[in-house]
Amino acid sequence: MKYHNNFNPIISDEDIFNEIVKEKEDIGYYNLVHQDTTAFKDYASSIKQTNIVIIGIGGSTLGTYAIYKFLKYSKTLSKQLYFLETTDPIDIKSKINSIDLEDALFIVISKSGTTIETISIFKYINSLIKCDKNNTVVITESDSKLNKYAKVNKIKTFEIPKNVGGRFSVFSAVGLLPLAIIGIDIDKILEGTKEVYDSFFEKKESYFRLINKAKFFVEYKNNFNINVVFSYSSRLEGFNKWYMQLWGESLGKIDINHTRQGLTPIGIIGPIDQHSFLQLIVEGRRDKTLTIIKVDNFASDLNIPHVRLEGLEELDYIDTRKFSDLINMQADSTIESLSNLNDIPYDIIIIDAVNEKSISSLMYEYELLTSVVAKFLYINAYDQPGVEAGKVILKTKLKNYSKADNVNGDPEES
Repeated sequence: MKYHNNFNPIISDEDIFNEIVKEKEDIGYYNLVHQDTTAFKDYASSIKQTNIVIIGIGGSTLGTYAIYKFLKYSKTLSKQLYFLETTDPIDIKSKINSIDLEDALFIVISKSGTTIETISIFKYINSLIKCDKNNTVVITESDSKLNKYAKVNKIKTFEIPKNVGGRFSVFSAVGLLPLAIIGIDIDKILEGTKEVYDSFFEKKESYFRLINKAKFFVEYKNNFNINVVFSYSSRLEGFNKWYMQLWGESLGKIDINHTRQGLTPIGIIGPIDQHSFLQLIVEGRRDKTLTIIKVDNFASDLNIPHVRLEGLEELDYIDTRKFSDLINMQADSTIESLSNLNDIPYDIIIIDAVNEKSISSLMYEYELLTSVVAKFLYINAYDQPGVEAGKVILKTKLKNYSKADNVNGDPEES
């Protein structure tokens, strides 16, 4: 007799927790909270360049960008951070035109060491300026081809542990090194992750919050398979992008019963998208959950001035209010409208302030949430087989394209 099923028995919270504790022995991102940051800070203190250029894509850049975007306007940073992360030729040229290449440090990040987008951009940079031990640092796996290249050219390297996946790597050298170089306190970043780690593994507040949220997502996955993060701060735009990669690439999988799983992530910004996407949420299909993220203290006294505009006097009641109060009132109004409907699942995250601990604790909590949801779904959160096929096809196309050039008389090969 042959038998096949897609029944997933309900597993207990304790079983899930034990699975996570066991997984922590092999999956490296969990334990990044305990690392020594001395090597990153020592190297950062030696850097004289003021233009710090990260060459990477996806997990090599999105987490760093999320933290940088959140903090850059509240910090006095002595160095400028740039991201070269797309093969769009217009984007590459426009960004390079704004960088003083003679006063630049290039941080080349690729876990595998053979990421085509990253190496392509690095080749282009090398055509403009010589990249060597004086202006380049490499972050990669210890046995990658990129690491071998760096060793041959005496370029400083930092390691991405093999058991830390790219989209979970922001709290490794991938994120901590460039952030330390531009003057962000990476010890405070790790403090934020450590607080969440302790709270979860000691079964305190984070544990109950994440277990319950993950369980809801999975139990109602067929009703609410779209998870919207509605961030009421433009500073969280980078976080939204990072979340969408983390959620999509980790949870869009085939489970142990060969059933396709996945929760669709969407990241929007309030109040901008309050005038567009909110309409779909309120009157559209009931297939979405909502997480509203507010910032309690923007550390800004910017006010709406008392300026008389003829014909618009009826709006004078907004005068002298802080913009930070206005945006949080907009968030609260959205929350109240959702509550009144009583059929849209939502939760609210309030960030205390714009600082290192706030953003890192939020991001680490989302990493944990991703892992817990994956356990409930019976999937592997840490591979990405659906992406690999496209990479193989691309490499084949590029190789065939090169062969065609040679057949037609490539001057470099003739």
